[in-house]
Amino acid sequence: MQLDNYYSTDNDGIYFSREQASNFAKGIAGDFNPLHDPDATRFCVPGDLIFALVLARYGLCQHMEFTFSGMVGEDMRLTFEEPAAGTLSIRDEKDRECLGMKCRGEKSTAQETIADLTRRYVEFSGQTFPHILVPLMAKHRVMINPERPMVIYQSMIIDLDRLDFSSPELELSSSQLDINGKRGHVRFDFQIKSAGEIVGKGEKHMILSGLREYDQEKIEKMIALYKQRKQDYSG
Repeated sequence: MQLDNYYSTDNDGIYFSREQASNFAKGIAGDFNPLHDPDATRFCVPGDLIFALVLARYGLCQHMEFTFSGMVGEDMRLTFEEPAAGTLSIRDEKDRECLGMKCRGEKSTAQETIADLTRRYVEFSGQTFPHILVPLMAKHRVMINPERPMVIYQSMIIDLDRLDFSSPELELSSSQLDINGKRGHVRFDFQIKSAGEIVGKGEKHMILSGLREYDQEKIEKMIALYKQRKQDYSG
């Protein structure tokens, strides 16, 4: 995975074109969220791309917490600041924080390990819809707006028992949806395995907006459209 293909730099910082961000979402993460389409009205850069860039630049720690506090748009210049040991703040040109990170424990800069974990994580994360979200929505009889689906990355945590693993695999261990009016909070937990052994765990939090009554026919149409978009991209 050559991350250099998915971002650009200049004297003002790092930025992403619509095409770069969309190609990462679809080609690397398998994420076909319409928010990442090049022609999307409310286009945003995938949180997983920024996560991947942080790991590539700063390394992998045993405990890492990521908080996404603002959507990143096309050509938005980002700067990386370290206000204190074990912390990172990614800020836009208006000095607003888009992502904050806290880490502790042992640290590794082994690029092969980092690249393997990054790829496995973003592939796992990219399958949130339909594999994780649809069963949750069906259980709670709610659904996102099929015309303007809003599924936003909020935060994620990774806890590793050790850093000397190889060929990691991620497996979902639990998921839940809490509803507050037309908003929903999704949490799913996962295990990180290497050679059949659990070497860590993690959790991801997302916000769903515009919830409405569950409609099986509309859900099936959303899934069919998702699969068609994926097929069209794969050729």
